[in-house]
Amino acid sequence: MEYMSVTEARECPGLRVVLSTGVPGPWGESIKAMLAFKGLDYLPVAQEGGGENPELMAWTGQTAAPVLVSEELPPSCHWLDQLMLLERLQAEPALLPVACEARARAIGLCALIAGADGFGWLRRLLMLQPMMERDKVPAAGRRLAAKYGYSPAAVRQAAPRLRQISQYLEQCLVSAGGDYFLGSAPGAVDFYWANFAGMIKPLPPELSPMPDWFRAIYTSADPQLLACLGAPLEAHRDRMHERHIATPLDF
Repeated sequence: MEYMSVTEARECPGLRVVLSTGVPGPWGESIKAMLAFKGLDYLPVAQEGGGENPELMAWTGQTAAPVLVSEELPPSCHWLDQLMLLERLQAEPALLPVACEARARAIGLCALIAGADGFGWLRRLLMLQPMMERDKVPAAGRRLAAKYGYSPAAVRQAAPRLRQISQYLEQCLVSAGGDYFLGSAPGAVDFYWANFAGMIKPLPPELSPMPDWFRAIYTSADPQLLACLGAPLEAHRDRMHERHIATPLDF
């Protein structure tokens, strides 16, 4: 993917999307997949994962990715703000149901995947553990540890909580009785899960050509973690990429 710098992006009109370069971060890949689903064009803007990103801080008030910047609107840095912005920019095809109960359920499931203390958050804590146990912790590791509230206690709780979340997601998917979490068409929950599942078992290299060092971080041999990707959840991930998310991924 060809990126522009933050400095260049600030002078450009239209929708700009800040993304971590060179790796398939699940929050960013989810946004890209939903943008493509809606047929929305955007300008990719480079962010250094775990870096200081001072220009991004000056522009958006924070240093993480993804960020959506639309004309005449504040930057959207939180996953729910981003989801609502996508719905505002183009209503159809919808990512969220209209009916209140179904909408609340969809947003709640998205939060279990992409929100604070959700699936991605907890998996990130476990990924940080080897780095944080080194004699000299890299600066990027310290920044990420502060962001995700890393502590030995948090790490101990992460794997059991991941299992609880994945079991509930699998229960919801199976009870829906179809190919998607809610209804007969893909929505936000489906796009988030399809991308966050790679934090346990990445897509093969021909579909997701990530760097070897990144694949090693994302790949787990822990039986407790592998159990988080049960057959229905893995089949859903694969089905979404076959039908709705273009591969090979480009990042």
